[in-house]
Amino acid sequence: MSEPDHKIVSMDTPFQGFSRVNRYRFRHRRFAGDWTAELEREIYVRGHAAGVLPYDPKLDQILVVEQFRLAAIVAGRPSHWTLEVPAGLIRPGEDPEQVARRELTEEAGLTARELIPLYTFMPSPGGASETVWLYAALVDLSRAGGLAGVADEDEDIRILVLDLAEALARIERGEIDNAITIMSLQWLALNRARLRKE
Repeated sequence: MSEPDHKIVSMDTPFQGFSRVNRYRFRHRRFAGDWTAELEREIYVRGHAAGVLPYDPKLDQILVVEQFRLAAIVAGRPSHWTLEVPAGLIRPGEDPEQVARRELTEEAGLTARELIPLYTFMPSPGGASETVWLYAALVDLSRAGGLAGVADEDEDIRILVLDLAEALARIERGEIDNAITIMSLQWLALNRARLRKE
C-alpha cells in the first residue's frame, strides 16, 4: 500500500476481540519533501458508527440516553453513566442513515419525521480508524421516556427528555462529556430557531 505521500511497509494484528488492534510500520513524506524514518503505530479498529440527536421542535426538547460505559471508568471520568445521543456501529450492508434510524428505534422507541445530516468526522484520528456519521431527527417527544435497549445485546438504557436549555447547561456542568452529543447539541443551538420556524 504505497501512495506518493506514504508507504505502508507492513501490518499485523496483535489483538482481535470485540474490537481489533492493527500494528503498522510505515513512512510518510514530510512537508519539506523528504521522508520520515520507518515508524510503528498501533491503530484501534472498531468499525464505523452513526449517531442521531432526537429533537422535538414543537416542545423544544431533546432526547438523550443514559447507559453504563466501562471506558468512562478507565478514563477516570466523574461518572461511568453517560448521557449520549442514540448511536451504534454500522453493520455490513448498512449505510449510516439506516443505522441512525435503527438506533433511534432501538434506543429511544422513536421514528424520525425527518433525518438531517450534520457531520461526518473521525473522533480520534491519532489512534483510531473509526468514522462517525451524525444526524438530527425531528421527532415527537410527547410520550418518550422509560427504559429501552436490545435484550440480545444486553443493553440497559434509560431515556431522558430534556429542554434544550437544560441539555446545554449539562454540557457546561460537565454532565454531558462525549463528543458526539456535544457536537449535535451545539449544532442544534445554532439551528434551533430555523427548525422551530419551519
